Amino acid sequence: MLPGDGHDGIWNIFAEIGEHQNRIEILDWYHLMENLHKIETNKSTKEQLKAYLWKGQISEARKLLKLVKPVGGTNFLCYLKKHQKRLINYHSFQREQICSIGSGAVESAVKQISYRVKLTGAQWRPENVANILQLRCAYLNGQLAI
Repeated sequence: MLPGDGHDGIWNIFAEIGEHQNRIEILDWYHLMENLHKIETNKSTKEQLKAYLWKGQISEARKLLKLVKPVGGTNFLCYLKKHQKRLINYHSFQREQICSIGSGAVESAVKQISYRVKLTGAQWRPENVANILQLRCAYLNGQLAI
């Protein structure tokens, strides 16, 4: 299970990890809420949308957005459509502790892995980057004794 922030670059990286049928991509709850708060509507409508999204009731959220037609609602509808396969029942996933509903751990891991490649003054030949990243991952996973 791979939570991400919605940026295409992250999903492109995830696409190279494992087989699609063995991977569950999850849109980060906090980024979803960040985008929800970009629409201009009253507090009760936002709370209802948040409740629908929290329970994974995406079609209900879409219906409400189409009914209310808030400023920015069309953009948010496009955002939901783009990530529809990544929208989950966040409530259930958190309650059952299936996985994190935020992308912080993944983003941190990406930073840790890339840390070795971004050393000051380091220059890498493209054909060597994959090897050094494998070593860095092995080190971070405790699979490499130093």
